[in-house]
Formats: sequence, structure tokens, C-alpha cells
Amino acid sequence: MKTLQQLLDGKKYKEVISIAPHRPVFDALVILAEYKIGALIVLDGQNLVGIFSERDYAREVILKGKSSKTTAINEVMTSKVLSAKPDDTVEHAMSLMTEHRIRHLPVIENDKVIGVLSIGDLVKETIAYQKELIKQLQSYINH
Repeated sequence: MKTLQQLLDGKKYKEVISIAPHRPVFDALVILAEYKIGALIVLDGQNLVGIFSERDYAREVILKGKSSKTTAINEVMTSKVLSAKPDDTVEHAMSLMTEHRIRHLPVIENDKVIGVLSIGDLVKETIAYQKELIKQLQSYINH
């Protein structure tokens, strides 16, 4: 199975799409919509301080009656962020995400976020891997 680095190498957006913790939630929503993604890494300089997702928006802003234009990201972001390493396998990352019920996983190398993978990225790769395995097994059986 592929490593997380191999998946990151094949992603559409190579740069880490992030936002600063002091910025308003509204700015994050604009970025999420622009890139058609579900979460943003929250960086204070180069340091990972959180992740802000559509779930955070729904639970911490909308349901609590806060304003997206006056509420800062650091007030509503998830600050306890799980991460993975580039040489971790897709299988390991999927297990981690399933166990902790998260949808986005930052990949960190030398204390720097080098990319983010979604559960969708991992499922897509797992399906492709299984299809290839089935194809190889069928070829083996037919020979």
C-alpha cells in the first residue's frame, strides 16, 4: 500500500491551505468555498495550532449563535490535532482516522505541515489498491 507522501504527491493542490488563528471565521469559509475543501489547517507562523472544519463551523458558530464575521478561528477551531508522518501507510492513516472519527489528517515532517489528507483521499486510494489486487489475482488464477 502507498505511503502518505505518495498520496500527497498526487494531490491537486500541492501547497498547504491554511489560515492564521486570529482571522475571522468568515475568511475561512471563503477559502473553504474557493478551494472546495472541508477543512483548513490553522498555523501560527509555521506552527500547527489547530484545524478548522465545516463541522467546527456548524457546531461552534451556527449552533451557538455566533457571528462568522466577528468570531476568530482560534475561538472555534479544534486545537487537539492528530497528525501522521509522510512514511506512514494509507492503511495506518485510515485506521487512525476511523478510530478517532476525524475526516482530515495533517501530514507533518520535521515539525512542519507538508500536506493534509481527507478520509476521501484514503478511501479512493484503498479502492484503487483493492481493484489492482483483484486484477492481479484474477490474472494469476487464469494462467
